[in-house]
Amino acid sequence: MPFLQRQSLSQFVLICGSLLLVGPAFADSDEPREWLHRMGAAVQSTSYEGTVIRIRGSEAEALKVVHQVADGVIREKVVSQEGSGLEIIRNGNEVHCILPDRKSVLVEQWDDQSTLFSTLPSSQIRFGNEYDVSIVREERVAGRQTKLLAIRPHDSYRYGYRIWLDTETGFPLQTELIGKDGAAIEQVMFAEISLNKEIQASSLASSYSTENYRWFNQSAHHVTRSVDSDWVCEDMPRGFKVIATHEEKMPGGEAFVTHILYSDGLANVSVFIAQLGEGSAQGPSSVSGSNSFSAIVGDHHVTAVGEVPAITVEQIATSMRPR
Repeated sequence: MPFLQRQSLSQFVLICGSLLLVGPAFADSDEPREWLHRMGAAVQSTSYEGTVIRIRGSEAEALKVVHQVADGVIREKVVSQEGSGLEIIRNGNEVHCILPDRKSVLVEQWDDQSTLFSTLPSSQIRFGNEYDVSIVREERVAGRQTKLLAIRPHDSYRYGYRIWLDTETGFPLQTELIGKDGAAIEQVMFAEISLNKEIQASSLASSYSTENYRWFNQSAHHVTRSVDSDWVCEDMPRGFKVIATHEEKMPGGEAFVTHILYSDGLANVSVFIAQLGEGSAQGPSSVSGSNSFSAIVGDHHVTAVGEVPAITVEQIATSMRPR
């Protein structure tokens, strides 16, 4: 499922603002941050239907998306327009990934506010410290007028971003993940979209009869619990802070794995710490803009993974130590 590459099948983490600001223009010095507030609120509250193009390197895929927010509950249908006909039906936090070619349904639990835009800046991003942000110009995307926001990092430990925000609603109509050379690593953009339209219940229903499909309930076997961890990063890149720490029991495993989430308000890095086992992998791996690095630290296997440059996950993984 190339569109849904998830860290431990649940890694697309979205942290958004919650204040909706509309009306007249804001003061120039505050305008980018106010637009980010609007974006955060729009992602959490906007119902829409449209066609999305996602580009990773030389690969592109088209997705038909129907997204409804009612009484704070997200209901969504995402349909791949090519390949196996993958269909994703979401009702709140429960997600059914329907694989018609395999006659199978995978049930997962997601808590992301957006399936499409997995990494968007929050109001807590430290502009002036790790990033600069500016409004570059106005452009049209999917037939709608937008403001283009550019977010530029101060160092090589994080990516840059370009975000095209609908001027009427603040909704992100296009995002680009930008590498050190200024080129786009990943792009997500609407080819066409209807915003705040009434969504019919039939539009959110599966296109397939899954009565005779095999069902796999991953959520029933994925156990988590909050903990305090003794592990720290001795050489953490500036600006990253611990957001959450918990233990997970992965499907098919009996031992708990420590999961520490770090964030600078935009970039997120997950660190997984497990007892060392036979054949534990070491070194780097990558999928488009997502990188991971695994290291052996004492009798533990440490893996750092995130949508950040390779240097970031390697430095974090190799400098994790128990107190």
